[in-house]
Amino acid sequence: MASHLVDFGAPAALRKWPSVNNKPKLHSEWPHPYLIVEGTLGECIEKFLAQPLSQRHLYQIHTAPQGEIVSAVMSADHIVELGRLRDFF
Repeated sequence: MASHLVDFGAPAALRKWPSVNNKPKLHSEWPHPYLIVEGTLGECIEKFLAQPLSQRHLYQIHTAPQGEIVSAVMSADHIVELGRLRDFF
């Protein structure tokens, strides 16, 4: 049922924090995550899941909120759970 509550076709953007030694570089000349890909929420989740596990903490997906399930900015753990939800249904 929950998959009907999520619009995986909604516009979204996968972004990545600049990093040094696999840690976000928050105080840099680029203080925001940069764009990797714009597409649908489903496409951004797929692109995120293709990233190495050791680097996933550097990524976020930005999209319009969808109730309690999808927030405007989703962290790595949230994205993984949403990916599992999508695959389950």
